[in-house]
Amino acid sequence: MESSVSICPVPEEQQPINEYQELQESWFFRWVTLDLSSYISKLLFVWGLSWFVSAPVAAVSFAPKKYLLHFILAASAGAGVFLVLTLLRLYLGWSYIRSRLLQETIFYEESGWYDGQTWTKTPEIFARDRLIVSYQIQPILQRLQRTFAILVLFVVGGGLIWNFL
Repeated sequence: MESSVSICPVPEEQQPINEYQELQESWFFRWVTLDLSSYISKLLFVWGLSWFVSAPVAAVSFAPKKYLLHFILAASAGAGVFLVLTLLRLYLGWSYIRSRLLQETIFYEESGWYDGQTWTKTPEIFARDRLIVSYQIQPILQRLQRTFAILVLFVVGGGLIWNFL
């Protein structure tokens, strides 16, 4: 009796579904999948921690006693850079997994960089992967895009406040 499911030659750690599960269980990449308040608290933690680097730099440019609002805006913007880099890393990781799952043909390495092969997914596996992208990964990427949009609003707001000072 012949099985209708073909054996996937891609090594376990290079199979897109396993890469997705590994990313989903990762301490860092799991942040985006948390409930809204936990997600925001993680981002605020990164932003707050970044103040330890950005505040001294801003203090050199704008003495807090003399230019308090300039100092706060400059330090906030500096801390925002670290937050944007964190969000960018999250977005790139999830985007990579989305592209791996949406590819019909998977490139993989058998034993090293010099012997790459390709494998075409079966229709069942391709359909499963597309469903995972639609119902699991797209909402994550949309949350990250909304977060970027909100950060842009904060930057624009900070720029407007800066111009009126």
